[in-house]
Amino acid sequence: MREALVPMCAALGDENRWTILTRLGEAPASASTLAATLPISRQAIAKHLEILQRVGLVEPEPVGREVRYRVLGSELSATARRLEAIGTAWERRLLDIKTIAEDL
Repeated sequence: MREALVPMCAALGDENRWTILTRLGEAPASASTLAATLPISRQAIAKHLEILQRVGLVEPEPVGREVRYRVLGSELSATARRLEAIGTAWERRLLDIKTIAEDL
């Protein structure tokens, strides 16, 4: 589980990639389309898309001469479930600590 979360969190930890992912969540788009709406170059967007694709968050779709990227919701949902499990485990631990402290 940890091996999958580390690269995913690293990819999501960049503000530009987060912005790109959010934008792609609204509708599939090409790197050129994204560059027209974001304050970074098309080349930088292409590099960010490559990283997002590598961790399984986006997928390229050839449409004519253009390549549009779309979000892979299943991978985002799986990541959210993993993070939720970590949060639940921490809440359980904190509740155990609280119970012990109250008993003292």
